[in-house]
Amino acid sequence: MDASALCIAPEHATFMEECMYINNNQMALNVGNTLSRHYSNLQVSVQRLSSGLRINSAADDAAGLAIRELMRADITALNQGVRNANDAISLIQTADGALGVIDEKLTRMKELAEQAATGTYDSTQRLMIESEYQAMASEITRIANATDFNGIYLLNGNLSSDEHDGSSLTSTGRLKVHFGSSNDSAEDYYYIQIGTATASALGLGNSSKNDAGYSISTQQAAQKALAAINNAIISKDMIRANLGAMQNRLENTISNLTIQAENLQAAESRISDVDVAFEMTQFVRNQILTQAAVAMLSQANSMPRLALSLMGG
Repeated sequence: MDASALCIAPEHATFMEECMYINNNQMALNVGNTLSRHYSNLQVSVQRLSSGLRINSAADDAAGLAIRELMRADITALNQGVRNANDAISLIQTADGALGVIDEKLTRMKELAEQAATGTYDSTQRLMIESEYQAMASEITRIANATDFNGIYLLNGNLSSDEHDGSSLTSTGRLKVHFGSSNDSAEDYYYIQIGTATASALGLGNSSKNDAGYSISTQQAAQKALAAINNAIISKDMIRANLGAMQNRLENTISNLTIQAENLQAAESRISDVDVAFEMTQFVRNQILTQAAVAMLSQANSMPRLALSLMGG
């Protein structure tokens, strides 16, 4: 028999001997393995409770980690989409504000045309009226050419095209508002198209090719200009109506995106976040088991000393 082991043969032992080993403490090894397992579980519980996350690494839940990261990316994109839509609303409001000022100029031009259309003014006075009429037309063109949002000119015709090209550094054509997390034309973006609001595009002033709204220097020309100004007001109102409809659509889109991001956040939380009540229970359990294993390891390490009593030590 190995000299490192002392064996005891109990009175009723018939099949095997009970041996006490000195060099190898199998009891301590078993308790040590159990302690290592409980301590590892305790570390996991501490990590989850301190971070608030059930999944802190791929080892915790590989599939859950993949789903969570995709959700987080979509949530971030949707939140940016909300900001994009809000920026588009600001752009629309900028254009609408400028069109409101143009509306005032058109009202004044109609007033001047009405004044020049009557026969109680002579040619000299009518030319004075014509001078202000042309000044109003020039101011409309200036406003249309100067109105911009973040360097994007809104009313000069740059956004009036039916086509859009975003392949170069500077996009051309109608403005594309992207708010979805993918690139589906039916779900993730739409376009803002703004008509030209210069005086010539509205058919007014001496830069216009429209004979009716060209001038009010004569009584006949002033009478024709009344109808041309009406058409210009209608054209301007059509632009404002389209912008108003687009603003309402964007506001509804923002509401939908906000709800979508909120629901995705809730789903991501259910996958990723720790259940504090459950994990606290596991923490206490693992803590007790770890403490018990430490106590038992101390006892197991002291067991070989019993062999001294057999040797008369």
